Amino acid sequence: MRRTCTCIYHFLVWSWYLFLNYYISQQGGDQRKSKIFLNGGQWKYLTFLNLLLQAIFYGVACVEDVLKRIKGKRDLKFVTAFRDLLFTTLAFPISTFVFLSFWILFLYDRELVYPKALDDIFPEWLNHAMHTSILPFSLVEVILRPHCYPLKKKGLTLLAVASLAYISRVLWIYSETGTWVYPLFARLSPVGLTAFFSLSYIFTASIYLLGEKLNHWKWGDMIQPRKKRK
Repeated sequence: MRRTCTCIYHFLVWSWYLFLNYYISQQGGDQRKSKIFLNGGQWKYLTFLNLLLQAIFYGVACVEDVLKRIKGKRDLKFVTAFRDLLFTTLAFPISTFVFLSFWILFLYDRELVYPKALDDIFPEWLNHAMHTSILPFSLVEVILRPHCYPLKKKGLTLLAVASLAYISRVLWIYSETGTWVYPLFARLSPVGLTAFFSLSYIFTASIYLLGEKLNHWKWGDMIQPRKKRK
């Protein structure tokens, strides 16, 4: 029964993220929305990259659920390992970071991250779909099944690589177009940007470690961190 509920949950959440990605991809015909996606497209925004990431993760989770029903636990080590690595190092930390950073900045000064003019372009439900529901979905995944965390060095290194890749893209877009992805960046000096990006990684790494603690709190020693092969 639990396995069936997990399978249904993964399929529903996967379908939801597929719908969101499709819905957003169809907005290019609206001239106002097209302007937002200039100079880098929708993939310059971490919010949209996160939606794609979540769709990929829940798609992998669905594939694993189906294969387990077909093959049992045989020959699934790679799929399970990939699912766990994707969730622990990227899907959970990034979705939580997007939720927390967005709403902290939004409540402080929404013009820094989501100007009021966007209310006339994106419906309120879509804003919450992109920035609010992402956290409950990730927390349910933590509670629903155990995830095997990699060694801290490996996990934090992968997270750092992903962070550097996104920061590099943000800086490249600015160097090519003279436009910052988020209004916040335009208000910061080079030193301020360096501090912001550094603190953002530290914050995301802390979320990664929090996820590991939550996993251990819920599942105890059922899942042990993967050890290096000799």
